[in-house]
Amino acid sequence: MSDTLADAMTDPERFRAEVMTPGQPALMRGAARAWPLLAGGGVQGVADELLRLETGASAEVFVGEPAIGARYHYDATMAGFNFTRSTMPFRDALARILDTAGEPGHASMYMGSLTAETFFPGVEQMTRLPFVPPEVLPRIWIGHASTVACHYDTMDNVACVAAGRRRFTLFPPDAIGDLYVGPIDHTLAGQPIALAVGSAAGDPRFPRFEQARHRARVFDLEPGDALYVPKLWWHQVEATGDVNVLVNFWWDGFAAGPDQPYTAMLLALTAIAERPPAERAAWRAWFDHYVFRPDGHPLAFLPPERHGILGATKENQGRIRALVMRLLRGG
Repeated sequence: MSDTLADAMTDPERFRAEVMTPGQPALMRGAARAWPLLAGGGVQGVADELLRLETGASAEVFVGEPAIGARYHYDATMAGFNFTRSTMPFRDALARILDTAGEPGHASMYMGSLTAETFFPGVEQMTRLPFVPPEVLPRIWIGHASTVACHYDTMDNVACVAAGRRRFTLFPPDAIGDLYVGPIDHTLAGQPIALAVGSAAGDPRFPRFEQARHRARVFDLEPGDALYVPKLWWHQVEATGDVNVLVNFWWDGFAAGPDQPYTAMLLALTAIAERPPAERAAWRAWFDHYVFRPDGHPLAFLPPERHGILGATKENQGRIRALVMRLLRGG
């Protein structure tokens, strides 16, 4: 880890300005090594701490038969999936994961996104990172060896290995057109997945992926290591230990209001995507000018007091939101 990165990890504001703003992944070796959660050592030590805190809540468990090789994905028709979902108390699911770890011929099991507040109140005290805002609570991911299909998140992500090992394979957001992204409303766990990632070289189904394959950035994490994954970066996650525990933190370091960019994109689909090419090109110019701003603020040639609703204030954000809501209602 560079001295510059180590300095940026001292508080949330420095991390936001120096690591998150550039929008690039960052590997932080040993960032979580001193966590009390890891003090017991190994998988069993982490499991004991989670069992000490667990509330008795039931969790959704992905279960994959040996034939899928623990690669959770669609089935051959893409109408369904190659795994099943089961709901059981966390304690029972963890016992089954531990009891069958590493045994050939057993189904693989995987629990994801278990929130601290529902499952392990107090675990946030055992997983502090000085560069993550204190109000951001951790989520826990536990399972056998597995491959989670390449997907993106709409939040910034810090992922920390607590037990086992993880390999992250990342692609930048602008690779989206070469990744053969599947449906956005029929997904494994909420986000669409990149179908080409993990395919063999020269797979005839995904010819464009060959120009993106070399763009993969691979990070191997051991217990105590952390990785910052910027929002919208595609990532395939492989857990390679017999039992693996990941702790992650999701938050939007740049939220300007209650609305998410993804919401705006979905609305643009209904309003723009099927219009003629010339009109779409015209709207692209408008979006570039007002939203993406490659040349800076659209009213930079005027003093700030003349920017009107385009002034960067909370009041103007509220005015724009109210205007949009009124237009959506037909007002």
